[in-house]
Amino acid sequence: MIRRHLSFECEGACLAATLDMPDGAPAHTGLLIVSGGNEIRSGVVGASARLAARIAGAGYPVMRFDRRGVGDSEGMNFGFQGSEPDITEALATFRKQAKVTRVVGFGNCDAASALMLMAGAGTDALVLANPWTIEDAASGAMPVASLRAHYRRRLMNPAALWRLLTGGVSLRRLARSLAGAAKPAAGPGELALAIDAGLASFTGPSRLLLAGRDRTADAFLATWDKNDPRLRHCPSAGHAFLETEATAWLEAQLLEMLGG
Repeated sequence: MIRRHLSFECEGACLAATLDMPDGAPAHTGLLIVSGGNEIRSGVVGASARLAARIAGAGYPVMRFDRRGVGDSEGMNFGFQGSEPDITEALATFRKQAKVTRVVGFGNCDAASALMLMAGAGTDALVLANPWTIEDAASGAMPVASLRAHYRRRLMNPAALWRLLTGGVSLRRLARSLAGAAKPAAGPGELALAIDAGLASFTGPSRLLLAGRDRTADAFLATWDKNDPRLRHCPSAGHAFLETEATAWLEAQLLEMLGG
């Protein structure tokens, strides 16, 4: 695997990117990794960089980039909802530099939501993990659906039950949380409706990956069709799929879509 560092322009700003190319003749299909939040292109504790190396080792070119105002890239950070120009320019650069004719776009959290809002932003296939649908994140309040899923998991965890029985849990805080979980769940918000509409207009294949121990995934699933055949679940995974089993599962999902 050969790792190259390169740059490209987006609306007058210079953006940094990393391209991993396989040894030998590469496939004509490649993976574009879109970072979520204000995360740099290497990912949480370098997870995206390691994932890219493994995918390239399997024969597929991989490109990662920092959007404007993040990491090594210039410009103003417009957030995931303003990142369409960044993704579009990154995709054009990837196609040119790696000579790929088919690109699978992968995003986790609000990067998945960005790709959905933009109907794939010009990619040919999508792998979307734990899409972000929470409207009022600044308040710090957990959505009702996430609260309920959280306590279902806690009730199935012997260690959590032991903490409760032995006084290791604040009963006052527990009562407040349970009261919140008892409230009626809200319907889909504007963001959830928008990403649904965006993905519906995408004509290529797509897959939705949900981590079993993630509140963002819980909130997404609460307003999504649970019978959607594109859904895939990894019960042991946290939000970033950092667990050994979850990392292998994520890689297998991506390779399956790349091979399609």
